[in-house]
Amino acid sequence: MRVKRVYLDGEKLAGDPTASNGAPLIAPGKIVAVGLNYLDHIRETGLERPTRPLIFAKFPSSLIGDGDPIVIDPGLTERVDWEVELAVIIGTRARSVSEARALDHVFGYAVASDVSARDIQFSEAQWVRAKSLDTFCPLGPEIITVDEIPDPQRLGLRTRVNSQIKQESSTACMIFSVAELIEYCSRSFTLEPGDIIITGTPWGCGEFSDPVEFLRSGDVLESEIDGIGTLTNPVISV
Repeated sequence: MRVKRVYLDGEKLAGDPTASNGAPLIAPGKIVAVGLNYLDHIRETGLERPTRPLIFAKFPSSLIGDGDPIVIDPGLTERVDWEVELAVIIGTRARSVSEARALDHVFGYAVASDVSARDIQFSEAQWVRAKSLDTFCPLGPEIITVDEIPDPQRLGLRTRVNSQIKQESSTACMIFSVAELIEYCSRSFTLEPGDIIITGTPWGCGEFSDPVEFLRSGDVLESEIDGIGTLTNPVISV
């Protein structure tokens, strides 16, 4: 089922396929992000392969939906980058779950872009501020329920900027699978219904291109995952 908006129904999520436009999930409790989860992205960054998932957070206030603008404040950042990612929407509470049962706790999947202020990211010891500026977590265009995605590790994903492909890969290239990420996270903190896990990005980020590229006012960012859809966001500056 394609769900335009989800809401909490008791202890689990339910879907509304007729909701109006906007982010398909309003005010999640947590947005859990995963860094360096694709080998091709690790190679382009020159960083070491992690031995366990690299977890950080994006603030829920960064969330926007399909068609909403990504807003760049030049007083804060001039190096704004794209990162297409598979988003996992938790449907039922998960605490210390096994990898074998992890996907039982998933409500569905969406497209996300982990928009990143690279100049802030590389000037600070942790990444939360660089990843959490307002509008820096597009999510959508809809949530596709798990019955339509039997294997989240077999999905093509890509980024286009002004119709030009910048990233193209597959979730098969993840180092840590969706199930492994849920197991790992749930052993450290409870995943609640409505929480989001964004699962890392492949190669092709602008920061690591030659020459480097960044999002500018007037650009149109398209983040696409096969079987889920295309998330489209214009870029503006203030």
